[in-house]
Amino acid sequence: MSRKVPGFLPQVSCSILLALSLRPRHGYELMQQIEEDSLGKIKLGPGALYGSIRQLREDDMIEEMPDMGNDRRRYYRITPAGRKRLGAELQYFEKSVSLARQRQVFDNPIIRGVAA
Repeated sequence: MSRKVPGFLPQVSCSILLALSLRPRHGYELMQQIEEDSLGKIKLGPGALYGSIRQLREDDMIEEMPDMGNDRRRYYRITPAGRKRLGAELQYFEKSVSLARQRQVFDNPIIRGVAA
């Protein structure tokens, strides 16, 4: 069943869209790019990756590319709807970081985990 409801994308879905914003990729390439983009904090297994890919396809944010010759791998690309959604997600986070800077949240010892 398709989500197609407002709200935030799961972190994995947003990471997939971000990785596909560069170029089409197959699953293993996506896992590598997401791990690189997250500085090693997100390490996806096949189950999480392909479950998210399935949902993003159902929501028309990514699509499987036509057969790429003799390559048995499936390649995915971001759709115009996926680009639009990624842009909206990134704008929200950009505004949130800006607000946090204005409030000096990053300088707050409690937030940094340092005892006062």
